[in-house]
Amino acid sequence: MAEIPVQPTPGYAAHRPLVPGRRGMVSAAHPLAAMAGWKALARGGNAIDAAVAVAAALNVVEPQMSGMLGIGWLLYHEAGSGHGHVLNYSGRAPASATPDRFDDKNRWSGILSPVVPGALAGWHEAHRRFGALPWSDLFADAIDIADEGFPASRHLVALVSFSAERKFGPWPSSRRVYLPKGRPPRPGEPIVQKDLAATLRAVAAGGAQLLASGDLGRRVVEFCKAHGGLLSAADLAEYAPAWEEPISTTYRGREVRTVPPNASAFQVLETLNLLEGFDLGRLEPNGADFLHLLFETAKLATADRIAFGADPLARPVPVAALLSKQHAARRRALVDPRRAVVSEGERWNAAPPAGAVRATDAWGLTTHFSVVDARGNVASVTQTNGLIFGSGIVIEGTGLVLNNGLYWFETDARSPNVVAPGRRFEMPLAPVQVLEAGRPVLSLGTPGSFGIPHTTVQVLSHVLDFGADLQEAIEAPRGRTLTGLEAEVESRVPPEVRAELERRGHVLKLLTEYSMEVGGVQGIALDPASGRLWGAADPRRDGYAVGM
Repeated sequence: MAEIPVQPTPGYAAHRPLVPGRRGMVSAAHPLAAMAGWKALARGGNAIDAAVAVAAALNVVEPQMSGMLGIGWLLYHEAGSGHGHVLNYSGRAPASATPDRFDDKNRWSGILSPVVPGALAGWHEAHRRFGALPWSDLFADAIDIADEGFPASRHLVALVSFSAERKFGPWPSSRRVYLPKGRPPRPGEPIVQKDLAATLRAVAAGGAQLLASGDLGRRVVEFCKAHGGLLSAADLAEYAPAWEEPISTTYRGREVRTVPPNASAFQVLETLNLLEGFDLGRLEPNGADFLHLLFETAKLATADRIAFGADPLARPVPVAALLSKQHAARRRALVDPRRAVVSEGERWNAAPPAGAVRATDAWGLTTHFSVVDARGNVASVTQTNGLIFGSGIVIEGTGLVLNNGLYWFETDARSPNVVAPGRRFEMPLAPVQVLEAGRPVLSLGTPGSFGIPHTTVQVLSHVLDFGADLQEAIEAPRGRTLTGLEAEVESRVPPEVRAELERRGHVLKLLTEYSMEVGGVQGIALDPASGRLWGAADPRRDGYAVGM
């Protein structure tokens, strides 16, 4: 019998299929979390119900990336009204946090590194406003997984091994959870978290107040105080998430929507504005011309993000000016299609490399999951513990990992993102939705630290410029710029393409074929005409999509 070929989009190849659905879809960073969201939808819940169920389950199965003592943003499309909403639960610096208390080491891990956690308050507020199922029902799967245990994946084992001495070393409470045999778990060994199961039961019954002013908050504060930390009872009691308006731009006739500062997501939109002036569709996907333009426009948008990104409650951020097409046209003129320019790096640098491209006058790490329900509501959530296992601290008796949000602040008073009491940090989380004629057609996001805007733009461009399906776009080789002329690319980028990039001045660092260094995208494509849904997930991490 003759072979029956299955044709991918020209220039692309995907090892996983798109996951089809009609009445709902969940794409999350772990299959058990995706199933928890699916079950919420199957019980008649909406996108917000499913999002809370996913977040609670990720607290168990992906604790290195997010949890209720972390932070995040929700981008929500409300199908009935057509409105977009943003819920900012990115936390705040403790009231006693001042720049003189911090250095690079104690911001990266340890008891001084947490910001006031916002995730639990965010989940609860989203459910209060938009949820349909009882709050307590949304934690059942997470409780069962924590109580009974789940098999450790290779990805989780690698990150526990990385953190064993670097972060868990000083903390017996952390080692008891993640190194119970005095070593990292082996792939497939069960991770059982009885304390976390008890905490989840208590939160299911008591809601966010348990952390704000109840027993859970008392435990967190007492642990922090006993070890010299900054979090206080007042910090927890006074914290509240904030509803905000999305920001957006147009790209190739579609609206691209994301979350406003204090998130760094405007870098995604500015990069798209810069790229819009080039006819990318005529280029080879992941060829040298395409990657060079991605790198060079990203450097310009990064410089603007470093110069202007901040907590807008403390310092105005000129979003409208940065996202204007006129601003993009002026900045685009700096792109040399044949030669790489020097980047100042990924974050504030008081002494940038000589000749680094800088910001103009703009005044003239993490998990992502997406949920779509049968009504067309879309929840796009990116949240984090800061970096891998956050502070490295499990609060004794709770099973909860404490974030290291202070890492994302600067201590140099010249930076617009300098730490100050009660201030929110600028951080590159960027959940994104793409709309046509006011109706969502894409929901996606990624972890990846300062590489998040780079990865997000690349995936969007593969879909919107080259017609790749979402799974093909997610699996396509990626790269990102660093400091100076340095850039990282996955080894699947062909040698001849890498050679041409180096000829143009890029200094390349070769990553593995599918590297977690360039993200872990989860997303859903929507066809408004037919109602079909297509889930996609990144093989670089443990992501899976589940449809119904």
